[in-house]
Amino acid sequence: ESRILLQKRCSSKDSAPGLWCSSCSGHVDAGEEYLSAAVRELSEEIGLSVSAMELEEILRVSPCLETGWEFARLYLLCHDGPFVADPSEISEIRSISSLEIDKLLDERAKEFSASFAHLFRLSRLLLRAG
Repeated sequence: ESRILLQKRCSSKDSAPGLWCSSCSGHVDAGEEYLSAAVRELSEEIGLSVSAMELEEILRVSPCLETGWEFARLYLLCHDGPFVADPSEISEIRSISSLEIDKLLDERAKEFSASFAHLFRLSRLLLRAG
């Protein structure tokens, strides 16, 4: 079973403070492409230097309540680290199996950001179908 690196957002964050979410997330700067933003955020948040070619886009989502009315793109990256969490962004990182995340979302959904829960479930449906 695949494992996914999750981050627990710092309690000082304005969005989803203290909640578990994807290993890396962020906003696209003005004039920036989604893919280059993903590469930048990986470096800033968890200390990974990767090339855009290592990322596989698996999902695009239009603005909705769950994403905070923002467009979202989801990328897949298989990497062994090391991971270095930015303490101003992340209070904890943890590698969890996809099946365990399914179970935790059923039992303790309030511990996860709404956007993560939404995107994770959509990606699971997509990856199962593919």
